[in-house]
Parts: sequence; C-alpha cells; structure tokens
Amino acid sequence: MPSTMQSIPPTRFIRFLHEELALPKDSITIAQRLWEQNPGSLPMILWQYGLVSLEQLDRIFDWMDNSPSTNLL
Repeated sequence: MPSTMQSIPPTRFIRFLHEELALPKDSITIAQRLWEQNPGSLPMILWQYGLVSLEQLDRIFDWMDNSPSTNLL
C-alpha cells in the first residue's frame, strides 16, 4: 500500500517550490495533477513540462538531498 508521501507531495516541498523558487501556484497545481495521473518524480515532471529551468531543477535536487523526507517525490 502506498504511503501518504507517495500519493501527496509533502507540504514543505510545495512551500519550497512556491516560496524559494517563486513558482506560481497554478504551475504547482498543474504539476501535481500530472504527477497524480502518472506518478514518478515530481521534480522531473516540473522540468519536462517547462515549469522549472535546469537551474531550478538543480536547486530542487539540492533541497531534496538535504530533506530526507522528500526522497519519494
């Protein structure tokens, strides 16, 4: 049975995307919907759909490396 973290991105990660990367809430919502339809790596979905740049993707992975609770995204 999937854990909650696998089905819903952690609030801290969503806050990071919005506050630190300045992603619009609409972009985050779109990415979450795509992720729910095809679970995988939310950061990669953000990048594949052009919602984050490569630089932002690097920042996401750096943040995730320092936040072990997000390793399932």
